[in-house]
Amino acid sequence: MTGKSSNQMWGGRFASGPDAIMEEINASIDFDRKLFAQDIRGSLAHADMLADNGIISAEDRDKIAQGLNTILSEIEAGTFEFSRRLEDIHMNIEARLSDLIGPAAGRLHTARSRNDQVALDFRLWVREELEKTENALSKLIGAFLDRAEEHADTVMPGFTHLQTAQPVTFGHHCMAYVEMFGRDRSRVRDALARLDECPLGAAALAGTGFAIDRHQTAKALGFSAPTRNSIDTVSDRDFALEFLGLAAICGTHLSRLAEEIVIWSTPQFGFVRLSDSFSTGSSIMPQKKNPDAAELVRAKTGRINGALIALLTVMKGLPLAYSKDMQEDKEQVFDAAETLELAIAAMTGMIGDLHILQDGMKAAAGSGYSTATDLADWLVREAGLPFREAHHVTGRAVAMAEDKGCDLSDLPLADLQAINGAITKDVFSVLSVEASVASRTSFGGTAPKNVREQIAWWRKQL
Repeated sequence: MTGKSSNQMWGGRFASGPDAIMEEINASIDFDRKLFAQDIRGSLAHADMLADNGIISAEDRDKIAQGLNTILSEIEAGTFEFSRRLEDIHMNIEARLSDLIGPAAGRLHTARSRNDQVALDFRLWVREELEKTENALSKLIGAFLDRAEEHADTVMPGFTHLQTAQPVTFGHHCMAYVEMFGRDRSRVRDALARLDECPLGAAALAGTGFAIDRHQTAKALGFSAPTRNSIDTVSDRDFALEFLGLAAICGTHLSRLAEEIVIWSTPQFGFVRLSDSFSTGSSIMPQKKNPDAAELVRAKTGRINGALIALLTVMKGLPLAYSKDMQEDKEQVFDAAETLELAIAAMTGMIGDLHILQDGMKAAAGSGYSTATDLADWLVREAGLPFREAHHVTGRAVAMAEDKGCDLSDLPLADLQAINGAITKDVFSVLSVEASVASRTSFGGTAPKNVREQIAWWRKQL
């Protein structure tokens, strides 16, 4: 189709509308209709302010409010007819408002532009998503706190380079994720604080000559203040970038956790067993139980990362103030928000349902001579050896245990004393995994009493 159809909104110089290709590239209603509630909320606040300041009549304000509330009901009921010819959510609502109340509808756009209108709508939407994310993260942290409390004494191997390093407790490992998701939660709060300025009233880019009260609309819409520079206001998408940035970091944390669940649920590790709710079977191998939910969380992080890079790329070359490029800001954020919300919910469910195989964890905790550092520390503390010498002595003890095919705790005292005569039978008190984790009492360490103290601290934060 190459013909042209009239499009009333262009008016004047653009009396005839764009052709089919221009309509296709220009329209955003297919995705920005998601902003309908925010758009109507902003328009209601704007109309109130215009009337209170004598810019429009109270009668017109009341008609506008009645019409907007009717439109809101129509959209929520699914009876509103969206038109791609009208480009976006703003013009769709304005056209319907004109149908409902006549000329009074045309007064609503006094002292504003679609530039500050969309900046407001998008900011309101992102604010709501940030609040949802904060709530979801609090639930995920709560699930980890419950598991940490349940397993404050459950020993497991701690890893570096995915090699057995030192024994830790599963409760301590859970609390590592509490810290990670706690930082994500704090980033959400930081983003909410920076977002807390209202764009409405900046107009196209230079403000307006009408005697509007931007503080009134800011307060009515739940912002602490209006934005302070009209040019920056309409060209700013930092709030969207910041949302995507914190979503990408949070997604990375979720992906690392998902990777551990995938590894831990293998027969080779045998640390956890997923519930049927968060795993699937194989079409041909009846013995299989696949951690599909964890794998999908791991994969969906790529979508969030892609959204961040996409919007950064859109914004990187734009001169001030508004450019149509910025129409490409929303789909990325909408998709990332839905993806993050689903991933957090899935992980919260998985952690709550996860069956911990304590015997498997304990058996692995002592493998790989994981208490070797405890032997070295004992030699420093009890025998007075410099740590480097203690490290050398411990290395010889590990080599001896490897030759004999036994654990450090199973070496005869005489063999240990042949390596260093300062070793006494008291050394065996530190060579068990339970003794090892109990000894790690430094602040932030894995000792069960530390874990319980950290759980109590975090419960207060929540």
